Amino acid sequence: MAWIYLLLAGIMEWGWPVGLKLGWTAQGPKALPLAGALISIVGSGVLLLLAQREIPIGTAYAIWTGIGAFGTFLIGIWLFGDAATIARFFFVGLILVGILGLKFSS
Repeated sequence: MAWIYLLLAGIMEWGWPVGLKLGWTAQGPKALPLAGALISIVGSGVLLLLAQREIPIGTAYAIWTGIGAFGTFLIGIWLFGDAATIARFFFVGLILVGILGLKFSS
């Protein structure tokens, strides 16, 4: 169950950078996206806490941040038009390899 908590915590990590990006605009703050960011931060933290009861802290934290970075990278390309270069995909792929390596060596 700890690995499921960790996966969900990593997925919830996607919500807060997206919420902050959508919530803080040149026209001023937008309450709904900022509230979503806050919910994502708290939810992700709680799920990470639950995962760390069984998974070593270093492993859990590295995987949590890796899942967050990987998902946010894809969302940035999909929703915000971030650059989709071969180099960026290669280096994010290295993060994914690290996540899988930590999972399978734990």
